Amino acid sequence: MSSTARQVRFSALAGAACAAVLTLSLPAPAHAAPAPSPPQTQTQIQGQGQASSPTADDHAATLAALKTFQSHAGPGAAVHAGDSAGSWDLSVGTGTINTSRPIQPAEHYRVGSQSKVFTAVAVLQLVDEGKVALDTPIERYLPGVVAGNGHHGSVITVRQLLQHTSGIPVNNAPAPRADPDGTYRLAALVEDGLRRPSASVPGTKFEYSNTNYEILGMLLEKVTGLRAHEVVTRRVIEPLGLTQTRFPAPGDRSLPTPAVRGYHGIRVGSFFFWTDVLPFEPSSFSTAGAVISTQQDLTAFYRALLGDRLMSPAALAEMKRAVDVGGPASGWGYGLGLIRQPLPCGGVAWGHNGMLPGYYTQTLVTEDGRHAAVVTNAHLTTNIPAVQMEALLNSALCEGK
Repeated sequence: MSSTARQVRFSALAGAACAAVLTLSLPAPAHAAPAPSPPQTQTQIQGQGQASSPTADDHAATLAALKTFQSHAGPGAAVHAGDSAGSWDLSVGTGTINTSRPIQPAEHYRVGSQSKVFTAVAVLQLVDEGKVALDTPIERYLPGVVAGNGHHGSVITVRQLLQHTSGIPVNNAPAPRADPDGTYRLAALVEDGLRRPSASVPGTKFEYSNTNYEILGMLLEKVTGLRAHEVVTRRVIEPLGLTQTRFPAPGDRSLPTPAVRGYHGIRVGSFFFWTDVLPFEPSSFSTAGAVISTQQDLTAFYRALLGDRLMSPAALAEMKRAVDVGGPASGWGYGLGLIRQPLPCGGVAWGHNGMLPGYYTQTLVTEDGRHAAVVTNAHLTTNIPAVQMEALLNSALCEGK
């Protein structure tokens, strides 16, 4: 498939993720901020095995791709990348408008749909333990939950929920019922998502939907007896020592410090208009998008995942059994919570993107230890820079190849 076709496919996937969460943002403040002054560049090199102290010139192609991405994306953008020998960082623009504060690799941000990978890992750990079976209908675990409007829990399997092939459609205008304290129960999110008719026969079509992962959150709670944020924290975050990562409890709207400040905006030609994103309720995303992390922790998480440190080799193999997205020749696919992305230098990378008010992010890793995590501190309502994101990741992962 041509490069253009791959870009279209990725744009569609990114857009689906965006559509599922966009309308959950809180109203922006009345003031609007102008676009920042021309971006300044900061280069940092970290890791072992470096023969010298490299400069930005050593990553010229990736720096150029990062500048292009940032010019289409937000006030600032950063990439944390490297291989098994070490990591390096590039940052352009600013983390706070009207200042010169480049985004740092240990600053916290909301990772959006990258949270789905954490949720999928917890589910597959239960599969390893014999408590959940991938090809068993969800009705066995959650009787009566997936029903109505053409949705049948007796047909939809756990695997299909993980892989977005359940037939449950994208929820473009979510309107779940909040509890009196302003938080949301997973059951309310699922009920809202299932108000829309089934989009396809289960198992026949990829259709990205947050509702799938909200149902999986209910599955985690039912099987373990814990709240979903506790399950992911105890099973995934704490065992890996991801001290910069949090799955916030319902009602906890704070961002740990240091944090990347998030903005909401629009792009009209070469002009951007930014407004601050106010704190919002994490339980409105829950197991589909509530996790907070950093570039450093995200790459550590994905590298541990591909390194067989989170589940059995058999479970990881199931996770990487991807359905083709965009046609068999494209190389793109979606596994059990993982995106498979072909690389121009050969092979594939695995990871996920994330998009929600304030941030657009993606992390990819390869089986030989290459890794790249990208963040920009804005969520655009139009002209999502998915093509530029792909080019940046390709450059970072293919340096020297």
